[in-house]
Amino acid sequence: MFKKILKWTGIVLLVLIAGISVTAAFRQNMHYNAPYPNITTTTDSAVIARGKHLAYSSAHCIDCHSTANADSLIKLGLDVPLSGGFDFDIGIGHVYSKNITPDSATGIGRFTDKELARALRYGVQPDGTILYDFMQFHNLSDEDLTAVLSFIRSQKPVHNVVPENTLTIMGKLVKAFMVKPVGPSGEVPVAVKQDTTAVYGKYMATSIAECNGCHTLRDMSGAFIGEPFGGGNKFEEHGNPVLYTPNLTTDSSSRIFGWSQQDFINRFRMGKVIPYSPMPWGSFSRMTDDELKAIYKFLKTVEPAKTPALPDLAEK
Repeated sequence: MFKKILKWTGIVLLVLIAGISVTAAFRQNMHYNAPYPNITTTTDSAVIARGKHLAYSSAHCIDCHSTANADSLIKLGLDVPLSGGFDFDIGIGHVYSKNITPDSATGIGRFTDKELARALRYGVQPDGTILYDFMQFHNLSDEDLTAVLSFIRSQKPVHNVVPENTLTIMGKLVKAFMVKPVGPSGEVPVAVKQDTTAVYGKYMATSIAECNGCHTLRDMSGAFIGEPFGGGNKFEEHGNPVLYTPNLTTDSSSRIFGWSQQDFINRFRMGKVIPYSPMPWGSFSRMTDDELKAIYKFLKTVEPAKTPALPDLAEK
């Protein structure tokens, strides 16, 4: 009797594993529907200049869509091509950043403005498959989205074949059952006034610089599970100590508790302290004083939150 129970238990488990495996394989290339934003790029020099500023500073496109040593090159004032290929070792696989120069064979030259706008705003690629939600640009204003895409279109094409993403079995299960496209929260603004107010700072911190993307705890699928700006995300690079994103709230345990506005600006001008830090210090060091003032003012309005117990860290 006991052997029969074991036998049928084993059969049931095998059927379940087979079913999950087949479903996961089927869902690897699922197609999703999402609207196409009414975005049209322009050759206007002022719009392109705005887009370049975003791409090489606050929106830090360059830190992902480039080579591994881009941060140090950016700090030197060099405009590194956005030709992609950066290897993100996310533990459950390797994800490679796309070539976003206008090369028609290996870049974004073959895609329409609306296809690119949909990818950034809704996380759906031109072929309808999901785009890993590393870029939290869902609420980027129409004006800024137009500027970024206009700048990208204006670049010199770079022919660079980027490797295909590779996922472990766990990675495939996560992609199949946990990762879904994420669209805007609320109504997307047509434009946002650039000033030094906390209102603009919130827009900078959540829609452009994406401070919340790293400084709010997230689960394996990328969904937010922690208190806003409470920190705690783990960054691990082979051969280096583990880093955790610090708390940026108004709590007394916050990394920036007691900092003045000038302290905050000075820290960004200092650049990278820990060589293997994932923080895009090179790009962020290019932000203007007004942009940093706005972010500082916004962070001073964030509700205090405690960070989960983490190993002691001096800097991120």
